Amino acid sequence: MSPDRVSVVIPTFNRQPRLHRVLTGLAHQTVDLDRIEVIVVSDGSTDGTDAYLGSGSTPLPVRFVAQKNQGPAAARNNGVGHATGDLILFIDDDVMPDSRLIDEHLVVHARHARAAVIGPMVEPPDAGLSCWARWEQAMLEKQYRAMAEGKWSPSPRQFYTGNASVRRADILAAGGFDTEFKRAEDVELAYRLADRGVSFHFNAAAIGFHYVEREYQSWKNVAYTYGRNDVRFGRDLGQLWLLGAIEQEFTYHHPFIRGLTRMAQASPRAGRWAESVLGVVGRASDRVGASRVSRYALSGVFNTEYYRGIYDELREGPQPERERPALQGSFADE
Repeated sequence: MSPDRVSVVIPTFNRQPRLHRVLTGLAHQTVDLDRIEVIVVSDGSTDGTDAYLGSGSTPLPVRFVAQKNQGPAAARNNGVGHATGDLILFIDDDVMPDSRLIDEHLVVHARHARAAVIGPMVEPPDAGLSCWARWEQAMLEKQYRAMAEGKWSPSPRQFYTGNASVRRADILAAGGFDTEFKRAEDVELAYRLADRGVSFHFNAAAIGFHYVEREYQSWKNVAYTYGRNDVRFGRDLGQLWLLGAIEQEFTYHHPFIRGLTRMAQASPRAGRWAESVLGVVGRASDRVGASRVSRYALSGVFNTEYYRGIYDELREGPQPERERPALQGSFADE
């Protein structure tokens, strides 16, 4: 049975022009707008967002919630707390929804009583993204193709709240987002949802256009944080299979990536130097149209940071509750 009412929760911080574009997309949905409410949580914005949201000039009515800057997990929890709908649809303030996005989420929820629905965040045709943002989008779309073709089953690892929905009752029962996490807080919640019997589904037709804005250093920080969090999720949330999956996935990488990662672990200074050079090559290659070279170089940067995060968390954090292979066995020699 399809939920009667949908609460769209959007956390935002200093992105008023892009937020306006998102709200415009929500105002032109194919679903009856009487069935939805839009809750925008301003996470300490200082760019006029609060005045805009309180002005009454938004493309559709919104419930405006202001809070001190606490991060997206706290903002989403605040939005869920103000929601009245049976279903929570999370959208980021840089993801413009296609006109059928809400309807397509509802299609899946009508078939599954306790579902988490993942919609794709695709590169807009008019975005003008940085080369590292385009690389990130290409990796996302690779995951989407694999799920759409049945090569992967949707899982908590793909539950990105830029475009995802789940019933409010399931979010509350799981305890909401953990505000300790500033990145991958959505994936962390998804593991707890899965433990409570929520199933994960991908709908390629629930499209959001991702106008991603991320500085180069921030992009690198995301990779490092994801690496640390993957270990934490496997160790601290009892998802021990994830630790084995990390090791197995490493073997799928190109030999260049595996070699670069081994070098960075053996000699952090050499790894930082190589990563710096690859970053320069990636950006310069993109400027002259050598997209393939740019993609390989940026893959080297991202994966060096990701596996550095894994290594640091394994080295500095508590040991997982299983016999952990030596690092040279899991990452260096395979």
